Amino acid sequence: MIVRAALPTPLHRLFDYLLPLSEPEPQPGCRVRVPFGNRELVGLVIEVSETSDLPRNKLKPLLEILDRKPVLDPGMFKLGQWAARYYQHPVGDALSHLLPVLLRQGKAAEFAHAELWRATEGASVDRLSSSAHRQRELLELLLQHPTGISADALRAEGGQTQLLKTLAEKSLAESFEHRPTPLHADLTEDLLNEPALPVHGEQAAALDAIHAASGFTPFLLYGVTGSGKTEIYLQAIEKTLAAGKQALVLVPEIGLTPQTLGRFRARFRVPVHALHSNLSDRERLDTWLHARAGSARIIIGTRSAIFTPMKTPGLIIVDEEHDGSFKQQDGFRYHARDLALVRASRENVPVILGSATPALESLHNATLGRYQLLKLTRRAGNAQTPRFELLDIRQQPLDAGLSDELIRRIHQHLGCGTQVMLFLNRRGFSPSLICNNCGGVVDCTRCDAHMTLHRNPPHLHCHHCDRQTPIPRACSHCGSTELKPLGIGTERAEDALQKHFPDVPILRVDRDSTSRKSALEKMMRVVHSGEPCILVGTQMLAKGHHFPKVTLVAILDADAGLFSADFRGMEKTAQLILQVAGRAGRADHPGEVVLQTLHAEHPMLQTLIGSDYLHFARQEMGLRQAAALPPFAHHAIVRGEASRQGWAEQFLQALNESARAQVQLPEGVQVIGPFPSPMEKRGGLFRAQLLISARSRPALHAWLDALIRQAEADPQGRRVRWTLDVDPIDNY
Repeated sequence: MIVRAALPTPLHRLFDYLLPLSEPEPQPGCRVRVPFGNRELVGLVIEVSETSDLPRNKLKPLLEILDRKPVLDPGMFKLGQWAARYYQHPVGDALSHLLPVLLRQGKAAEFAHAELWRATEGASVDRLSSSAHRQRELLELLLQHPTGISADALRAEGGQTQLLKTLAEKSLAESFEHRPTPLHADLTEDLLNEPALPVHGEQAAALDAIHAASGFTPFLLYGVTGSGKTEIYLQAIEKTLAAGKQALVLVPEIGLTPQTLGRFRARFRVPVHALHSNLSDRERLDTWLHARAGSARIIIGTRSAIFTPMKTPGLIIVDEEHDGSFKQQDGFRYHARDLALVRASRENVPVILGSATPALESLHNATLGRYQLLKLTRRAGNAQTPRFELLDIRQQPLDAGLSDELIRRIHQHLGCGTQVMLFLNRRGFSPSLICNNCGGVVDCTRCDAHMTLHRNPPHLHCHHCDRQTPIPRACSHCGSTELKPLGIGTERAEDALQKHFPDVPILRVDRDSTSRKSALEKMMRVVHSGEPCILVGTQMLAKGHHFPKVTLVAILDADAGLFSADFRGMEKTAQLILQVAGRAGRADHPGEVVLQTLHAEHPMLQTLIGSDYLHFARQEMGLRQAAALPPFAHHAIVRGEASRQGWAEQFLQALNESARAQVQLPEGVQVIGPFPSPMEKRGGLFRAQLLISARSRPALHAWLDALIRQAEADPQGRRVRWTLDVDPIDNY
């Protein structure tokens, strides 16, 4: 028999191996260990056949069948194969993303077993010599724990664990493996630790619609920040748990997971598990196994958690569904939000996409009736919508991005005993270091980008390729020592705030300040204490945090994304501004949002402060439709990168021409390029791209199939690394 396996390689094909006569026939979804060149790989069985396209004498026997039963249930197995086809990714590599790291390495699909010790049946201290004091004390401890106790716990109670082996040799003690079942894993009644909050009006109507859903029903929950979307999630999950089913909740960032986890565990008595990249490989596997077994009733995780198996799926929730973090930007370039919809459809369960600033694709689907739109237009409780103000800073003196008027506002709010949040989406001290003599800027030698100046510790850092260098003493162009920082980053804003507000805690929240374990949690504890403080940070601050005492939110550079070359730039800017603004006035204190701008008359800014996000979205979709851009067209980008300038363009040009020579370009498909990427040089490689646009998905995928066949056959592919991105969310 021939075993056809999917292996984690960059090749778009399956691999055949001989099944040894001594081995039973493996089922699809089982893992196998196979030889591959001079390596051994772990792959998944796709099928078992009697025939192969290759001669039998060319086939190698597989080395080992790792599972007697499939590690993936049929539903997840098919979802992985569908995702590989849709995103035009090698099926073996795509399927490997469905497995925790330890399973990819060939480890057993088993829980971590805890070794416990207990006294044997009939054991008694009387069977020990009266002089064996330590052995008698140890045995007494074991007798006090008839269900078993770990060696660490024995040691903590003063037991001499080195004597356990002695007791075992005397048949007075024995070790055994123990895996506890999570407490309340099968609860369907008395689910709550604390009562649900009352819901009224729009919240009640949204919940009624969700509770009435039967089978696959996609909901788009549009709720302004602070409108109580999380309470909707909690009460929808309660109904799911009461039916004996599981719920999967996706959040965009790891930083939000502890916050969400804490709130869900406070509400429910059932096991709530987390899945994200900060867990150890062992923790991820155990959680994955609990979910597969059904004992993890609520699973909360980031992007990759969409591949978590569930024994009894009942509900999928995607919070902040607009967030770009749900799109994998390298390797297997899937979008977790879109896969959540496909998975919910296949498992016939409801799916809720929630956001205060939904993606235009989601709003378009709601307009077409594919999603049921639920609106929450008012903040929950007594919270009022914050007041917006554009602060024109033209010809105004600025201190590290802070205008005199903004400093006055900060003093005013702190004086009232509340908190202030300043947003600046640039980390570091300064975005560039410039020579005051010749105007030369210190650039990254590996990227078309300036080096960012950091002061803690002092160094230059490229935020694109991660190159780090010491700060130069002199300009490399003219030799002058007059090097000055140009522009502001979060570190520079922090320094200025400490000068103006020396007695107020300044909390900088960016990737640098939160890289240490628990750093973000410590800062959040200061914020939630309610004492006056100033938060200054990047978009990490915009991701769904609840700050009850923040009454002033200031965006230091509201113009940052107004003139982006990316057609999604305006949408992303509007989402970011409104998400940041939503942190203000979320409790009983009225909120104020100040946007510092050099373009106070800009129509998008005027729309955002004078209307709402839906009004902006309608205007933006009108422009997209006129230009035949997504969501009114479907895009894919073929990217190439090479060590020499021009090679990537040559490869993509030849690829396009050879595909056209083999297959007629489908009707409605347009190929644009190749052209250099907006940042041509990055990480020492020169990059180019080919944009494919189509009116229909089938036509787009037909052309992508042709391109992939040509790319894999093109010998130039050895000097050019190419990737394919279906439904890209940026052009970089």
